[in-house]
Formats: sequence, structure tokens, C-alpha cells
Amino acid sequence: MSEIEKRLEAMGFTLPPPFKFPNPNRTGCVQVGSVLFVSGHGRDLPPLPGVRHSGKVPADVSIEEGYATARAVALSILASIKQELGDLDRIKRLVRLFGMVNASPGFDRMPNVIDGASDFFYELLGPVNGKHARTAIGVAELPHGIPVEINGEFEVK
Repeated sequence: MSEIEKRLEAMGFTLPPPFKFPNPNRTGCVQVGSVLFVSGHGRDLPPLPGVRHSGKVPADVSIEEGYATARAVALSILASIKQELGDLDRIKRLVRLFGMVNASPGFDRMPNVIDGASDFFYELLGPVNGKHARTAIGVAELPHGIPVEINGEFEVK
């Protein structure tokens, strides 16, 4: 078991199965040099407390549920990374997250939702390797009505 998986377990989490992309023209991750580009994740999330699989924030999904959902998306991202790299200890650092929130009109607290993923990676990877650039935006719709979609880039060894 990798050191990152040990830290993950100590945090009370286990990796879910990686998301199976519905079309062979895309994949969870693509590595170019030392950068791993991670596709948008947000469907088929692990059944964790507070996770919602559809709805708009905050009309259908509370900010707290959105936060829990973003954390579950981060776990899903890790599962895809492990599938691609074979070993999570190949992660050197998180470079950037791009988070999208399926937002109700007038909602402007997208950063509070995407903090679920940012806080998760900061705790898992530490204050140096988990600190990252980030964008958090609200959108009118997301695929299949999911509340949160996140993609990003990781530096790998």
C-alpha cells in the first residue's frame, strides 16, 4: 500500500473503483511529461455521507452537501490517477483544480463548495504539495444534472 493510500486510510477514506468513461474517445487521465491532466469527474461517486448525485446548489443541494460531494469527486479523481499511474506515490504535487458547480440563479458561493476537494487534497498531500492554484465557477447546467464537476493537473514523478 502506498504512503498516500495509508494517509487516505488514516483520514477514513478508501479509494472507490475508477470512473468508467462512457466513450472510448476519452479517459480519466493523460500524462504529458511530468504533468498528469485529469478529466472532469463528478459521476458515479462513492456513497459517503452528504454526497448528492444530482441537483443545483443551493436549491436542491446544500452548500455542506456540495462540499461533501466535491470531496467525493476528489476521491474519484484519485482512483483514476491510481488506474493511470499504478501507484499514488508517483504524485509529486497538485498543481491546479478547476471546479464547476451546478448553481441556482444568484448563487455565488462556489468556492465554499469546491473547498471540499481543495481541503481534501491539502490534508492528504500536505501544506506544500497539496497547496494549489484553483478556479471555482458556477454554471447553469452540468452533464446528467450532477452538482459538481472537477478537473485538474498534477505533477508526477
